[in-house]
Amino acid sequence: MLSTTLAEVRTVPASGRSAPRGSHPLRLDIQGLRAVAVGLVVLSHAGVAQVGGGYVGVDVFFVISGFLITSLLLRELAATGRVSIRAFYARRALRLLPASSLVIAVTLAGAWLFLSKARLAEYAGDALAGALYAVNFRLAAAGTDYLAQNSPPSPFQHFWSLAVEEQFYLVWPLLLLLGWRAARGRRRLVVVPLGALVLGSFAVSVLMTDSSPSWAYFISLTRGWELGAGALLALATARLERLPAALAGPLTWLGLVCVVLAAVWYDDRTPFPGHHALLPVLGTMLVLAGGCAPAAHGAGWLLGRRPLVWLGELSYGWYLWHWPLLVIAPAALGRTDGTAGVPLALGLCAVALGLAWLTLRLVENPVRFHRAFRGRPRRALVLGAGLTAGATALSLTAAAVPPTIEVGGPAPVLAEALADAPDPQTRLAELLASSPVSLPSNLTPALPKVKSSRSAVYRDGCHVDHDSTRTPSCVYGDPASSRTVVLFGDSHAAQWFPALQRLATARGWKLVSLTKASCKVADVTIISDHEPYTACDTWRSHAVAKISTLHPALVVVSSSDAGDPAQPADDPLQQWTTGFEDTLRDLGTSGAHVAVLLDTPWPKGDPVDCAAKNSLHLRACANHLPDAIHDATRHTALRSAAAATGTSIIDPEPWVCAPRTGTCPVVVGDTAVYRDDSHLSEAYAEALTPVLAPALDRLLGTG
Repeated sequence: MLSTTLAEVRTVPASGRSAPRGSHPLRLDIQGLRAVAVGLVVLSHAGVAQVGGGYVGVDVFFVISGFLITSLLLRELAATGRVSIRAFYARRALRLLPASSLVIAVTLAGAWLFLSKARLAEYAGDALAGALYAVNFRLAAAGTDYLAQNSPPSPFQHFWSLAVEEQFYLVWPLLLLLGWRAARGRRRLVVVPLGALVLGSFAVSVLMTDSSPSWAYFISLTRGWELGAGALLALATARLERLPAALAGPLTWLGLVCVVLAAVWYDDRTPFPGHHALLPVLGTMLVLAGGCAPAAHGAGWLLGRRPLVWLGELSYGWYLWHWPLLVIAPAALGRTDGTAGVPLALGLCAVALGLAWLTLRLVENPVRFHRAFRGRPRRALVLGAGLTAGATALSLTAAAVPPTIEVGGPAPVLAEALADAPDPQTRLAELLASSPVSLPSNLTPALPKVKSSRSAVYRDGCHVDHDSTRTPSCVYGDPASSRTVVLFGDSHAAQWFPALQRLATARGWKLVSLTKASCKVADVTIISDHEPYTACDTWRSHAVAKISTLHPALVVVSSSDAGDPAQPADDPLQQWTTGFEDTLRDLGTSGAHVAVLLDTPWPKGDPVDCAAKNSLHLRACANHLPDAIHDATRHTALRSAAAATGTSIIDPEPWVCAPRTGTCPVVVGDTAVYRDDSHLSEAYAEALTPVLAPALDRLLGTG
């Protein structure tokens, strides 16, 4: 992959190059192909719209790596009949670890200085996983967490591809050795089991891209076939060298066109990897295959040009440096949104290229080619272990001793203040008006833990994910109660679960939770992940039918005001009003009282990160009405639909924003109001139980 050395590029004959007998000429076309691949990745990350699919550059690197590393191993097997596992990992350690350990250390320092103090422990965990080549699993798990999807990216996110490669090479040398011995050195017999593994990995990739896209994108099981495809090509090198020039040349151009076509054709809406990864993978294989035979007018003529070869030599370092700069530098430069526009991003990538050159000259080459390690794999492994241990220790230290977030004095305990108040609503209004200027010293939970707090509805898997249409039986409170209350909607309904669970326990209700990620209550098909969210429509109809069979006493309905219709109408107000009316009428057929909780006012940006940065000036993070209302049209539509269907309305606006000033603080009493850019925190929702209770008690006739 990116870590393939220039020496490893010498492992197979090159197009249009001659070499002395017994030597292995440079494959300059491969260096140029690496330059194309890293260029596509960098331009895509910089936000250049014309190469929205530039992420396919990683797939190109996987194929190249499988081809070159397998070629090296095959040479060793042919010469000695064995593979020195120790020497193999020694070479990997010398090539990978000096540069990656340096980047991890510098990136961690940059995150400490400039990124959110509330997320430093998370970043340190990513650094640790990156040092141990396991960050892809961490990212896959985070990608399935709906509540974490809007968080800024980790500066260590790009280490996932290195992790995939190294996980592959944990097993591949041994598998190749066993296959070689079983086949008694006959390459064509080694192809059969390897081909089966490639096909199996590809099939898993296709299936998981549909069912679990985050896991499909990041894990080695679904990416292994790309490295394996390069390995298959290496096994066929002897035959490929005999390709006629009239065929080899066009193959290389066709392959290069396939790679570039994927980069400009795909974008973030393309389900990937799955079958879409075939185009860049096959394209790379064509370039490599055609380059095995002399072809004066093949793509090697372009890829072997000095600028591309030079860039290919720097590709590993450029890949390592460009992403941390894109994530950290905007924050260091004081950009409030934390992102870089395309001009700044391209400038930062140019700086990263300079850092890559310095790293190659001052770190990578001096270590890799030092005479102390020549023919001494044990020393190289000791160095690798030392570098990994150092990066691990640095990451653990950063997690254990995070940067200090300055705080002020203690504040009233919100939950106790509301629970003990004769009139909780009046007391809450007072606390909203006198929200702390500085982060309270008794903030509960502590700011770094606000985002990670999860109620039982998430821990139990009861909040249905994006692609699922199931309606699990999730019952809380008193399962034997004759009085059933249903919570129905999306994550902005699920945010009220802590309060409803507390009420259900206290009142003896049977609480049934039916919520799904981003699925609106209104019977309107919306766009999600750039396509019609039909899974929501199916789930909604199943959920409404299930509610009817439950015969609940009360259905509490809520959903976010975000989301655009798949087929926008000329009159959005009427479109949403009709959609809400349809659902509310269907819910009413169950005989239950239906209560609509309007969407809560939204903060501006990420309130947790803002509070960490402005811990002594929290007012800088507060939003204000009416700006905090995400979609006034949706509010009006829901009120109209409720009036038309006789549905009760509960407006949480005065529970989040001070009634007189319209200020929506990020901290009230000792509690953070929000956990991210739209959801209430678990602690705040639970603290509001005494404020929510009277409205629900009246509807149930128990007030």
